[in-house]
Amino acid sequence: MKVSLSEHLSWKLECITVGPLEMNAWIIHSPEDNSAILVDPGDEPNVLLRAIDATKCELKSIICTHGHFDHIGATAAIQKNWNLPLLAHEDGKPLIETMQSIQSTYGFPRTDDPDVEYFSAESSLMELGGLNIELIHTPGHCPGHIVIKLPENVIVGDLIFARSVGRTDLPGGSFPTLENSIRTTLYTLDEKTALHPGHGPSTSVGEEMEHNPFVR
Repeated sequence: MKVSLSEHLSWKLECITVGPLEMNAWIIHSPEDNSAILVDPGDEPNVLLRAIDATKCELKSIICTHGHFDHIGATAAIQKNWNLPLLAHEDGKPLIETMQSIQSTYGFPRTDDPDVEYFSAESSLMELGGLNIELIHTPGHCPGHIVIKLPENVIVGDLIFARSVGRTDLPGGSFPTLENSIRTTLYTLDEKTALHPGHGPSTSVGEEMEHNPFVR
């Protein structure tokens, strides 16, 4: 799936689904600006590297919505080709630092630990080639979860799915916190805003406000 970021027509948002948990990685890229951002490099690093090469852009940043292994497991392999830190919220540090043991617990092969740069702000702004990107702290699924707000589009990780929400029964999860994050961060946006989750199809703010059985 490819989405044009309408306010910045040279920028595209591309989804690459990877791994046995069918996690959606995202590449934000602009050939005109020769820049790309990789979001949630969870698995199959060779697939992601080929997708980055296909954009003919230079990778400028790697970001994760949260530290669960299916969203960061391929990071170290990507970093062997692109010497960039993984940008993550500091509340996700304990989860990221125990990635290998969690992989083993769930029967997945261990992958190398990533090099991480943590930020602490509740909202952090980035600018790349005229594209404004906002990283917003949205805990609930896990403490360090963020969403990535782009023009008329939001990469929402495992905060919300099409007619569902992220699970909150894992360590650090909290349904009241998740519900508050959805209501205050997503349901305040224009109803036409597209939501791109970490698993499954994309949806919209209006669709979830009307039909999501967990948070209306």
